[in-house]
Amino acid sequence: MGRVLVTGASGFLGSHVMARLAASGTSVLGLGREASRCAALVAAGHAVIRHDLSQPFDAAAQAQIGDMDAIVHCAALSAPFGRLTDFQAANVTATRNLTDFARRQGLRRFVHISSPSVCFAWRDQLDVSEDTALPAPVNHYARTKRQAEEIVLSTPETGPVILRPRGIYGAGDRTLLPRLLEAARRRPLPLFRDGRARIDLTHVDDVADAILAALAAGSTAEGEIYNVSGGEVLPVRRIADEACARAGQRARWRKMPLWPAMLAAGVMEAVAQRLPGQPEPPVTRYALGLFAYAQSLDISKARRMLGWVPKVSFEKGLDRTFAAGAPSWGAAP
Repeated sequence: MGRVLVTGASGFLGSHVMARLAASGTSVLGLGREASRCAALVAAGHAVIRHDLSQPFDAAAQAQIGDMDAIVHCAALSAPFGRLTDFQAANVTATRNLTDFARRQGLRRFVHISSPSVCFAWRDQLDVSEDTALPAPVNHYARTKRQAEEIVLSTPETGPVILRPRGIYGAGDRTLLPRLLEAARRRPLPLFRDGRARIDLTHVDDVADAILAALAAGSTAEGEIYNVSGGEVLPVRRIADEACARAGQRARWRKMPLWPAMLAAGVMEAVAQRLPGQPEPPVTRYALGLFAYAQSLDISKARRMLGWVPKVSFEKGLDRTFAAGAPSWGAAP
């Protein structure tokens, strides 16, 4: 596999990928921005460099990184709300800078971690395949991740492979389950449409397996997008109830009409957009959509072309996640 560069090394997924690659005997270098987490990785024996991907790779950065054979691009700004300029810098400009670097390096494989949010629409969508026509972006995150995919696919000489993992969770998750548990602690969770919302999540170990499969895949895998999930379509209510129970909480639910709630969330978003820094409002329309609609991914393409299959059931994933206590709290990396 040669030397592999992993971006977002100080984040949840990136740190797991670095550990898996290192355990397999691969020479791996991480790029990260969060000083304390980069320091912790170095203390654990990993090679990590702090670098802001929104800035081009100058000669000094290239010399520090050295020659690479593959890149796994995990770094991103992942949030349901925020300033468009921040998303563009983290998800679009950063990806362009990295693909430019990859071209100069003559890489054989560029694995880009995208998101099924590019497919999200305000309706039920089950068994969504990779060739499904993309709807209008529902937020800045979906918009900029879609643009990043286009940038990656426009550089076929780097052997691009795009993965869209759904709802990554696991030990060290600072986004999905912590947000859910915090919302459940503060208020009753919304029960829309008689609880018809369903979704497929993905344990971080399955995502790491998919990334390793993408790195090892032959040339027929290049220039393609692959859905990744745990393969179980679970009621959102069950996910919340079981996660809360593991954390020692009790999820409370309240039946609510969907569209008045969406209207209220839209008003909160409009107000937040006019505030300094555009802080995330207490509720977003996208978050409500996750509680309202049935969503799942068709993962047969990854099975067929990458030889990857999910191995971690939701129950087993919760066991691994809560084995050392509840997920750590905090903002996404």
